[in-house]
Amino acid sequence: MAAGATYEPIATTTLSSAAASITFSSIPATYTDLRLVLTATSSTAGADVQIQFNGTTTAYSHTYMYGSGSAAASGQVTGATYIYLDYLVGLSTTIPSLYEVDIFSYAGSTFKTLLNRTAEDRNGSGEVLASVGLWRNTAAITSIYLFLSAYNFATGTIATLYGIKAA
Repeated sequence: MAAGATYEPIATTTLSSAAASITFSSIPATYTDLRLVLTATSSTAGADVQIQFNGTTTAYSHTYMYGSGSAAASGQVTGATYIYLDYLVGLSTTIPSLYEVDIFSYAGSTFKTLLNRTAEDRNGSGEVLASVGLWRNTAAITSIYLFLSAYNFATGTIATLYGIKAA
């Protein structure tokens, strides 16, 4: 992010009951980049958080590396229908996980890239993860869909979408 850039909240969702997904829609094309911050738990332990754009289920890939305190690994996924935002541990029912996702040049006419950082503390059995993702589509991102590999986001999960404006 350029020096002097500002974050402007676009929308926040705080779940008052369990939900299978969180969607941000009608995202204006007035920012240079987006930042999504998610603090989440799940109705059942172990679900992985996934992201899609504009309701499209094709042309995603990502490269990741993670560590759990007892193991580390990396990998790559191509030709996917979504991008994983975590990989090994998955959500807890009681300890929130933190996701910070930067989406670059989201309104431009090039393929869309993202940088994700995930922290899942489990008192020694959680994980940290960093990943880069690619959506091979030139359409402007107008909606973001967050969902789990199984189960529901739990009550109290908070997702905030920020627009970033250059100075």
